[in-house]
Amino acid sequence: MSADDDDITEELLADAGKLTGLSLELLGLDPHPDDMTPEQRLQFDTEDLDEMAAVSPEDRQKAVSQTRLLAGLLWNSSSILIDQLFRDLGTLGDLEEVTESDVAGTSVLSSLPPQFAASYDAKFTQKFIVVASDVTASLARGWTAPGCLAAELAVRCLLDQAEITEEIYELDLPEDWRAQVEEVLLEDADSQALYSDNLDVLEDDADRLGFEHWFKPLAPGDTVPPYACF
Repeated sequence: MSADDDDITEELLADAGKLTGLSLELLGLDPHPDDMTPEQRLQFDTEDLDEMAAVSPEDRQKAVSQTRLLAGLLWNSSSILIDQLFRDLGTLGDLEEVTESDVAGTSVLSSLPPQFAASYDAKFTQKFIVVASDVTASLARGWTAPGCLAAELAVRCLLDQAEITEEIYELDLPEDWRAQVEEVLLEDADSQALYSDNLDVLEDDADRLGFEHWFKPLAPGDTVPPYACF
């Protein structure tokens, strides 16, 4: 690991405490039984509690460090995501018509479902920025499930950016961290189907997954920032 890698690791660990909207346990860290309340211990089998307690102090310290690094990575990536979306807006803002080729050259929009690329114009990007900002704010104020398909896609873009940073700096993160985070942030999400190569899937669920539905609340009680609703 180079000096730059050491610097980014220290920076991310310092950022971990800012991610107040998600606990380390939600990010995959198994708590130690001694740190649980009696009510929390009731949620686990005796065998599971014994297994948690048997973890060595060294392994426990490593797990805590890895999960804190993941928390810092998500915080850091949320800022990069919004910055790059503004960059994408600048790229597309002056175009009279957006083509798939234009979108392919962007930083974030290029990772959205490609079959809708021609619709990713400046107005869409502005609405997506608002939704993505609301999603990333949940990392600090307390996590709430995405309220619309666009918000689910913003979460996927956030995790894409986190993976890019992980690969660049070869970060020492928990194994299968993305699957763990997706299970928490995108539980029961429908947006993965938008990436399907099977057009029948999209046609059959067009009443839910069609582009015109991306900024509509997914269910009663779900909220979408007002600007994105127009």
